[in-house]
Amino acid sequence: MRGALGAGALGVVLMILGVVVDAEPLLVPGAALLAMAAAAAGWVAAAARGAAVERKISARRVMEEEPLSVHITARSGALPFPGGALVDSLLPQPAALRCGRSVARVRIDVRFARRGPRVLAAPNLALRDPLGVAERTVGGGEDGRVLVLPRLHPVIAAGEGSPLQSGGHAAPVAGADVELDGLRPYRDGAPASRIHWAALARGAGLLERRLRPEGEGRPLVVLDDAAPADADDLDAAVRAAASLAHALARAGGCSILLPGDRRATPLEADGRGWPATHARLALVAPGRTGSALAAAAAGARAVYYVTARRGLRAPTRLLRPGQQRVVVVAPGQLPGRRAAFAVAGCTGYVLAAGARAAVGA
Repeated sequence: MRGALGAGALGVVLMILGVVVDAEPLLVPGAALLAMAAAAAGWVAAAARGAAVERKISARRVMEEEPLSVHITARSGALPFPGGALVDSLLPQPAALRCGRSVARVRIDVRFARRGPRVLAAPNLALRDPLGVAERTVGGGEDGRVLVLPRLHPVIAAGEGSPLQSGGHAAPVAGADVELDGLRPYRDGAPASRIHWAALARGAGLLERRLRPEGEGRPLVVLDDAAPADADDLDAAVRAAASLAHALARAGGCSILLPGDRRATPLEADGRGWPATHARLALVAPGRTGSALAAAAAGARAVYYVTARRGLRAPTRLLRPGQQRVVVVAPGQLPGRRAAFAVAGCTGYVLAAGARAAVGA
């Protein structure tokens, strides 16, 4: 309201000067300035009293590059808007408020290029009269928060066949939290549901099904966030890990070991475990993978080691001859190396179990 005060003060000065020096021509513009300032200030104050601005966000979580709809509604107070603008950090420029309107609505479709949390400053109304004499700002409440999730990319095979070979892990036993792991001689006291009747009918004797705990034998995705060359490489590795984990989970289930975790998180084919894991992947920052890597990989038939560093590097403790299939997934491509697949700007390479000298520690 400084403009209105200034105009009013100027009008008062002109009127006083006109009276003191007996200059009647100064009284008319002085009175006009005073009246204009009072009218402008009153209109803006009345429009601001009870005015409100509300922002609705279509979702609190959105993937990179996906549209997010934002609806902003502004309402005037006792009088319609004298003019001004609706200000929001998502708008390329403030949206003008038409004079005489009581409600203004704006829709914004915004996309975020990078993952991570976003704080959206609260919108506000900058009300001002048509002459720009008086102005008042009305706040729009609390800031908004949106979590941008890493985008999921397709896993593209470099040759024929499926790009994701998990090593032939067994399918889950229906209705149980275990997986079949072959047969063994029957033990006294074992439940009858474990007896393999087909083997008994073939004359192989009394055998029982050997069961593996849930998650053991599944493919494992490991994300190593240590020492990326830049933020783009880390983002590429996170997107690759998210895409691999999602694809493997949908194909029958997998596990994922995130940086700092002591245990791998199981992801089921029905989607269990995925929303929370996807949100955690959005928050990954440069650091170091937890020390439980060897323990988490012990029961996996295939390990997809996703690193933010460029080059064919994997911890040597992952390479145990004849025990598991290790695939290193790193940003970019390696000349002279045969790739198994590409995903999210990264390339996957299958390592021979005994080739410890060919990889970094």
